[in-house]
Amino acid sequence: MRLATRLRCSVILLSCLLPAVHAHAEVGDYGFWKTLRNLTSPPSADNPVRAEQRVGPYPMLGNPAGFKSGFSPARYYAWQTVQLAPETGAVCGDGSPYKFFINRVPNTTNTIIYMEGGGACWDYASCTGQTGIRGARNPNGIPDDYMKLMNPSASLVSPFVVRLHPYSRVKTQKWNMVYIPYCTGDLYAGDKVATYDDPAGQKPPLTWHHNGLRNGRAVLGWLKDNMPRPGQMLSTGCSAGGAGSLVSHGILRQDLAPDRGFLIDDSGPIFDAMVGGDSQTYPSLPLQNLIRGAWGLDEGPLQYLQRRLPGVSLSNLGSIYPALASNLPGDRLGHTHFWQDLNYSSYSYERFYPEIMNAPDKATKEALIKAKWKADTERLNSTLANLPNFGGYFPQYRALNESHCTTIVDFKNGDIQEQGLELSHFIDSVLNGRGPVLDASEISDAADRAKPYNLIYALINKLL
Repeated sequence: MRLATRLRCSVILLSCLLPAVHAHAEVGDYGFWKTLRNLTSPPSADNPVRAEQRVGPYPMLGNPAGFKSGFSPARYYAWQTVQLAPETGAVCGDGSPYKFFINRVPNTTNTIIYMEGGGACWDYASCTGQTGIRGARNPNGIPDDYMKLMNPSASLVSPFVVRLHPYSRVKTQKWNMVYIPYCTGDLYAGDKVATYDDPAGQKPPLTWHHNGLRNGRAVLGWLKDNMPRPGQMLSTGCSAGGAGSLVSHGILRQDLAPDRGFLIDDSGPIFDAMVGGDSQTYPSLPLQNLIRGAWGLDEGPLQYLQRRLPGVSLSNLGSIYPALASNLPGDRLGHTHFWQDLNYSSYSYERFYPEIMNAPDKATKEALIKAKWKADTERLNSTLANLPNFGGYFPQYRALNESHCTTIVDFKNGDIQEQGLELSHFIDSVLNGRGPVLDASEISDAADRAKPYNLIYALINKLL
């Protein structure tokens, strides 16, 4: 009886979906009859982890036999929690089990890998989520029901991962969705177990697992062992997730081996900052010097990235942009953030410059932060302008989340009025374009600030 009910529901669902599938079939899509078969006999993995990939410094280790991950292959159009056993090497910052989320479809292999945003941490205050300090998301781990509607900051974070967004449309809404949550405070790049002492001496030391790189390898291994090879793959995320997608895309691309690869790093820049340079030239240098040690980047992760992505310089993290462009000439890559971003910029400079920390008032502090952000952004904009397959899109301002993240909530108000461009034009250039990826930058924020009051943005700002 249950099977008959499932089949009736599936036929109804197919009657709605398949006309669109036939009209707009793309690389990675299944045909009608294959889609129908997939409903009761889901496609299995066809690119599993090889023996040699299960060894080495950053192996892809699977769940042990008999471990219940919670994944049901025939459950479509619903978020599923996938548990990863400790044997995979995956763990949250607080030592709790790591998990991720998948929302599967029957009619395509195409897959979006969405990395969650949520700050960064490198000491006791920031890793414990202390009030008044910009810290990292999920310091107490990730609950199993994380993707429920009652947690809209994850389940409704971006049109990229909302299938039925009311007005922002993008083709990834019809794809398999993989949501990688963030709980390690290291931009998905760290590999160090740190001990942070309470500066007040009142609480015991905090043991914190900056385990982002190993978590990513465990997720990737699970995808290879349980899902078909994607025809198309988009790596994306906002803020820390944007930086994570930037760092991870090359390796994801190589190991998942899609026919076509795309990257959209939303507001997670990794700026040029030469080791041994000066902070006046490279404003992000003090931050990068600190996280190299705090997250163990110089003790394995950077060397691993360099081996997988030749052209990455161990002395300049910002070298990842030209390295990705040259190693993946057939991929379409993009970066976007606001010139007036006051969130990521505050993480980048506020705690590293005494003149900012001790600014006499809010206006002075923000002006000092924005000046450094402007210098870093100008250099990145110039770098991307010389990489035909790596576009840069830099609008000025949006009255949401301190102008941080262009793709969260909706794709609106990330426009560049001076050139008649919307954010959706940039996204379309990455995902569907031909020739060089769109480059665009806005000069003035006057038109953005003159826009009518946005009640939805105002309500979200209060929640944030």
